[in-house]
Amino acid sequence: MRKLMLGIAAVSLAFGTGLSAETKTVSGVLVDVMCNTKQGTEKATGAAHADCAAACAKKGSPLAVASDKGIYEVVGAWTENKNEKLIEFAGKKVVATGDVTEKDGKMIIAVSEIKQAR
Repeated sequence: MRKLMLGIAAVSLAFGTGLSAETKTVSGVLVDVMCNTKQGTEKATGAAHADCAAACAKKGSPLAVASDKGIYEVVGAWTENKNEKLIEFAGKKVVATGDVTEKDGKMIIAVSEIKQAR
């Protein structure tokens, strides 16, 4: 029993279950995290950068929603198979809903739904 409890505690720490997730809807541009970091949000969210964002998404690069409230890195099922479900949204304005957590000062969204903004 003790080993089981220690195992559960280790898994809880590894997956950050101590973090409280809040379901939120975030609007912004779906950007490549690396481009956003290197070039800045203004350039990474520009229309001229959409093709680059899609190319990076196809390679499996991490993506994020760049909103006026910050950057929300996308995790979860939507990122599987090298962002297969997200590629069509790369570089475009989106509305994403999912569980948002903060870890090490970084906002993370486990997307449950995403659509192109109108």
